[in-house]
Amino acid sequence: MWGLGVLAYVVAVFDRASLGVAGLDAQQRFGTTAAVLSLFGVVQLGVYAALQVPVGVLLDRIGSRRMIAAGALLMAGGQLLLANADGVPTGLLARVLVGAGDAMTFISVLRLVPAWFPARRVPVVSQLTGLLGQAGQVVAAYPLVAGLHGPGWTPTFSTAAAVGVVVSVLVLLGLRNAPAGVAPLAAPDGRRAALRASWREAGTRLGLWTHFVTQFSGNTFALFWGYPYLVEAQGLSPAAASGLLTLLVVTGMGLGPLLGALAGRWPARRSTMVLGIVLGSAATWTLVLAWPGRAPLPVLVLLALALASNGPGSMVGFDFARTENPPARLGSASGIVNVGGFLATLLTILAVGLLLDASGSYRVALCVQYLFWAVGLLGVLRHRRTVRRRRGYVVDALPKAVARKLAATRS
Repeated sequence: MWGLGVLAYVVAVFDRASLGVAGLDAQQRFGTTAAVLSLFGVVQLGVYAALQVPVGVLLDRIGSRRMIAAGALLMAGGQLLLANADGVPTGLLARVLVGAGDAMTFISVLRLVPAWFPARRVPVVSQLTGLLGQAGQVVAAYPLVAGLHGPGWTPTFSTAAAVGVVVSVLVLLGLRNAPAGVAPLAAPDGRRAALRASWREAGTRLGLWTHFVTQFSGNTFALFWGYPYLVEAQGLSPAAASGLLTLLVVTGMGLGPLLGALAGRWPARRSTMVLGIVLGSAATWTLVLAWPGRAPLPVLVLLALALASNGPGSMVGFDFARTENPPARLGSASGIVNVGGFLATLLTILAVGLLLDASGSYRVALCVQYLFWAVGLLGVLRHRRTVRRRRGYVVDALPKAVARKLAATRS
């Protein structure tokens, strides 16, 4: 069951990332500027982010199987439309469909995990879900580029549409929401009440800001601006740029299970890991952007390795939502969390495109990331205090001897 869900997510990530890798081809096909091209990503991610909360509420009601199948079918329609698009309006409509289908997939797959795995394995399996899904970016980085430079635009995206239809059928025929004899979970207080309760929970908001501050930089790089930046600003060949994007994805797949195991073993340290990931990404970008002229390849490799931690780090946000909400509210809470990273990604993609057109410099345009890191860190620190105080993590995080003395003093 988990394998079917991951397969659907792999295809969703491929569809999501396909236009970023095809960005230069899309600019030529539609005759657009960088700002207009960024609008494609903004529209797609805007639809994705806007639908997260409604999809989460609906997911709690109808279950994962129908949501995942419908999402795959919508994305297939979007890719087929894009395959035959020859103008900006049709291309934008295609990305609306891809964004809507993508919105239905990830949190629906995540909801399968606690239904099919014991609680102690959920953090690791959730990380594996997110990271195995990123294999779709590898497919986008190599076969998609090869298809665009071989058979061409229309055959490549038509094939992607056909794959989506096959996945939709497989999910409808094979996937089950829960093991036999286990009743599906439903929010007992109604959809609106469940959504309000999820939002009031400080752990949900901590998850949202965690997702916001960790995901956007790696997402912006991998999904949209990384490939053009590496080719145009850093002078890499298309093969070398694809190789760095693949390194980012593969390294992230290795880091995911490690972070999941650490989060399960030391829940009091989850937010500390998040802070370390954000500061590491910001420091590496500072090195690259401050480098005079083009950065050497080892520095760009270091950037890819640092950004590889962003995806696994964002998954910690869902772990906050899972541990701080009852299971019946997991869909709505996960939907709220998932808004964070994609809203930040959407705004970053748009801002980079506008600044790039205004300044003509990737160096200037990519500095907008510091604004989003600052906002996200403030959100994490605010809600981190509430959750840690309620859970007693302030004491638990101390050395055991000190914690014992404090406990003895209190008693």
